[in-house]
Amino acid sequence: MMQERVMAAALAARNQEADIRGVFDITNKTDAPIGPRRLGEAIHFVANAPIVGYDVHAAVIRYGPLGTPSLRATDCAQLWEKFGEALLQQ
Repeated sequence: MMQERVMAAALAARNQEADIRGVFDITNKTDAPIGPRRLGEAIHFVANAPIVGYDVHAAVIRYGPLGTPSLRATDCAQLWEKFGEALLQQ
């Protein structure tokens, strides 16, 4: 479970550029090429990707300066559950 302060920091950083790695397209049986996007959009994508045919068990979102903790799929699910649409607001 993510700490509240870490979750709040991710929400505050929702407009920073993020990079998603480790998403597998189940239909095409290939790594999914996902370009950079805002952190809030990246969290939304990873949290909901299994519904549309992606395996995200190895997914990692990197954002912010060096040393910022990466977000895993379980983190994205928690963030989306807590903040939802607020992550997509600019």
